[in-house]
Amino acid sequence: MDKLKRSELYSLEQYAEKRAQFRAQVMAHKQNRRLGIGPHATLYFEDRLTIQYQVQEMLRTERIFESAGIEEELAAYNPLIPDGSNWKATFMIEYADEAERHVALTNMKGIEKAVWMRVEGCENIVPIADEDLEREDEEKTSAVHFLRFELNPPMVAALKRGAAMSAGIDHPAYQHHVQLVAQAIRDSLVADLDG
Repeated sequence: MDKLKRSELYSLEQYAEKRAQFRAQVMAHKQNRRLGIGPHATLYFEDRLTIQYQVQEMLRTERIFESAGIEEELAAYNPLIPDGSNWKATFMIEYADEAERHVALTNMKGIEKAVWMRVEGCENIVPIADEDLEREDEEKTSAVHFLRFELNPPMVAALKRGAAMSAGIDHPAYQHHVQLVAQAIRDSLVADLDG
């Protein structure tokens, strides 16, 4: 998947005019890129459109319009766009109650390494987590992690032929599985892959 270029972004003025329509388009698109695993963990799979939305929102919020600032944002966000042989996801641990979240995050150290995806007939794909910076300290893990799932050519070929997908988390403090990833999500993720 190609990385975003400055020439492909809306100016602040253009974005102000198109924002409501663009946001609606992105929110509809994201429905097929969200995979809940149990009641408190969600993978939000990124792609070119979701990242463009993130960049446009950041430029809008920070009022960035100069070339150098725009290039900085692109350099920060472009690595989150899949490369054709992987999926990239924002992994969120979500608890509404702050005290409950604190206890859970204390008990879930290392959870980002316990997440997996599986292509039918293949072994689990364990993600490479938090390549940008460490998101865990001595006390607890973060509620947000960035994961990269690398697929080998046989996995990609199996998916292109229609193989099913499953997912899960096998951590002592949080064990949940998705036996069969919904077809719409599966199709959206397969579209990220070359081949």
